[in-house]
Amino acid sequence: MSMSPPAPDQRRVRHQAREAVALMAFSASVSLGIAALFLVVTALGHQG
Repeated sequence: MSMSPPAPDQRRVRHQAREAVALMAFSASVSLGIAALFLVVTALGHQG
């Protein structure tokens, strides 16, 4: 096995994969935030 640095294409793929994971995490957190907001609004609506 050679200890040479990874090829530029391989680095680009890893960078894109990292961006995809970050986008999925952001999307999930926004979805959870909106769901929590709806839950709070619904709970406050049933109190009155």
